[in-house]
Amino acid sequence: MTAVIPKPRIAMRFVVEGPPIGALWRRALTRAALVPMVVLAPLIALAPTADHKYNVYWHGGLFRDDPARIVPHTLESLPGYLRNGNFRPLGRMLEKLADLAAYALGDVFGLPANVGLRAVSLAAAMLLGVAVLVLAESVVSGGRLFRAPPSTVAAVTPFAVGAVLVAAGRSSPVVLFGGLYFTTAALVLLIAAAVPRLARLRGWQIGPLLAGGAALAAFNELTYLALPLATVVVAARGRWVLGRDWRTVLASPPARALGLLWVGFLPVFVAVRVVIQRYCGEGPCYHGSDIAVSSAVAEAFPVRVIAWLPPLQWQSAVRGGGELSAVVLGLALAALAALGWVATRDLRRLGTVGRPAATALATVALTLVVLGAALASLSADVQQLVAAHRWGQGWRDTAVVAPGGALLTVAAAHLARPRRPLLGALIALLVAGAAVSATTNKRFRDTVQESPVARLDDRLALAVADFDRTPAGAARRCALRAEFFALNPGGTTLARRFDKAFDAAARQRAGQPFCPVTR
Repeated sequence: MTAVIPKPRIAMRFVVEGPPIGALWRRALTRAALVPMVVLAPLIALAPTADHKYNVYWHGGLFRDDPARIVPHTLESLPGYLRNGNFRPLGRMLEKLADLAAYALGDVFGLPANVGLRAVSLAAAMLLGVAVLVLAESVVSGGRLFRAPPSTVAAVTPFAVGAVLVAAGRSSPVVLFGGLYFTTAALVLLIAAAVPRLARLRGWQIGPLLAGGAALAAFNELTYLALPLATVVVAARGRWVLGRDWRTVLASPPARALGLLWVGFLPVFVAVRVVIQRYCGEGPCYHGSDIAVSSAVAEAFPVRVIAWLPPLQWQSAVRGGGELSAVVLGLALAALAALGWVATRDLRRLGTVGRPAATALATVALTLVVLGAALASLSADVQQLVAAHRWGQGWRDTAVVAPGGALLTVAAAHLARPRRPLLGALIALLVAGAAVSATTNKRFRDTVQESPVARLDDRLALAVADFDRTPAGAARRCALRAEFFALNPGGTTLARRFDKAFDAAARQRAGQPFCPVTR
């Protein structure tokens, strides 16, 4: 007989690996973009307010067929703005481009200008969410970005940002000029994230760096914060994250690049401020950018430092409104919870953040809050808001202070070196806060839309988007024009501004005035 020897059983062991680095980064960046979209979605049909009532039609009509005309049009108006104490040529170009994009959405998708404006603002907020995440990772990571998994900071940050995106009054960038100020804030943060990552300074980079510094001085007030913030990022990351001594930090390529940016920035900034001071000393200047140095600055500063806190902003958003929508709260909570669940599952695959890196991030975040608050406290408008005890009211500084506050929250949590379950609990808490922010945004929209002026602005937007060339359509537009003047008293100045804006759009779309019956 032949013995049958059984074959040995070989156990197969499968190694289950986590998702690749690229997938972790894609999920983190996607969350950074989607959370702001969920929180701001209730504002998508908010009626245009303030300058938006006119500028989207004026700029859209002027530049729809020739976008390149934005450059000479802005430069030609520069002397007039300087005489009024204002110098933002590159920022005004971006503002006109954002208005053009909102107007063009009507041609491409048939959207009225009110929806187009909010869509552009929402896209800019999504860009800002991504920029906040990139800055945070640039600070806490000692290696090259995107070559290693993101840290646990990346899992928490998007929800902290979502919680602070609140329509806290009509001056908040969530409501007014969101496309401009959210994009500007994203530019500030991306510059601060990019400069410390410069590994080598080459000769051909000197000219672009000098020009870049000059461009920051010619953009708008928020971009003035880019270089002080980048300076702190270079110092904090070099000292605490990379563990270098101060001499090495100061001699590094990022520090030398910063020096070149400052050299390009300061001559333009100083010259412009001298010219503005001279003009404003001879007569009144534009109130919105007027600098008021007095004891009110000291009173306004601490208020603006905390104005980003969600409860304060919620109070401003619901002021004068009714009940909150349980439906919106439930929908927002469901969408954000789904994103939060994926982020919580990713935590065990993300890099840890040590105390030195968390200290560096906290320093950068606090710097961003302080810089934005200091800029705002110099404004006469903000000083009046503080004097009226409207502490959570949004202003243009909110575009940088609110992200700074979000990063400060994340950094403070990581300073305690929490375990991953505690970070999961923090994500859940921030998800709830972001859902409340979405609900207060809906309440703000409902409050605004209760106004006859807002409802009329929406009807005007529809009249431009669905332009009726018939005599009956012209008669309806003339009736809207008359109703606008009845609800918005302003005399001949208002009439000229209305006709200038709406005629530009009407002539671009149909080759006729908005109200030809009255001409």
